[in-house]
Amino acid sequence: MSPFPELSPILQALLATLFTWSVTAIGAAMVFFFKEIRRSVLDAMLGFAAGVMIAASFWSLLAPSIELAEAMGQAAWVPASVGFLAGGLFLFAVDRFMPHLHLGFPRSEAEGVATSWHRSVLLVLAITLHNIPEGLAVGVAFGAVAAGIPSADLAGAVALAVGIGLQNFPEGAAVSIPLRREGFSRWKSFVYGQASGLVEPIAGVIGAAAVLAMRPILPYALAFAAGAMIYVVVEELIPESQLAKNTDLATLGCLAGFTVMMVLDVALG
Repeated sequence: MSPFPELSPILQALLATLFTWSVTAIGAAMVFFFKEIRRSVLDAMLGFAAGVMIAASFWSLLAPSIELAEAMGQAAWVPASVGFLAGGLFLFAVDRFMPHLHLGFPRSEAEGVATSWHRSVLLVLAITLHNIPEGLAVGVAFGAVAAGIPSADLAGAVALAVGIGLQNFPEGAAVSIPLRREGFSRWKSFVYGQASGLVEPIAGVIGAAAVLAMRPILPYALAFAAGAMIYVVVEELIPESQLAKNTDLATLGCLAGFTVMMVLDVALG
């Protein structure tokens, strides 16, 4: 029998988010095999990532938040709506201050505070910003299991980590391969690409520790992670997937990602 179920929830969250980071690194390693990535393929992968995050936001985060609030005798819509909006506003604030550059945009359109940082650093920071809510979501999910929430189980938390990991693969490639095209060495492009996922283990541990220390905030924490992920989907992934007018491919990718995450959560959760 695997020793994983016997580990502390914080260690479980750490291992799960190390897994999601490792998939980012595997995606970044594609730069050792390819120097170019077709824009149509990239748009389909961005759509897939968006679909996974939308499905995870509901089945793995918002639905358990509502069920838990009801079990705690609260008005179910309050933690879900307050936490959801707080998560989105948190990412909105970080988006306004952290310097970053979305894929496909020129250096002149970098967002956040003005800086002279290189384009490559800004690209990595954009994906890093994207990965913060993903790490939080996985950490909160494992914290919910440890807190004894009836609607939360270990299989569901693992399914969420697997889903997040799947959509991290194209993210790693989406950073490293464009950097290679801009003249970076394969190794340096890989290092930058995998570095974008390093924030997930940190956010995962913080998320798990927070809900263990303050169980009453769990419904809000689950919804917070959902709001942060939906913000990333609407503000970043969907617009970027439409830049080259590959609308149909991006949409089909989104449907595929949503379906995969839904099946993982319903079948394993």
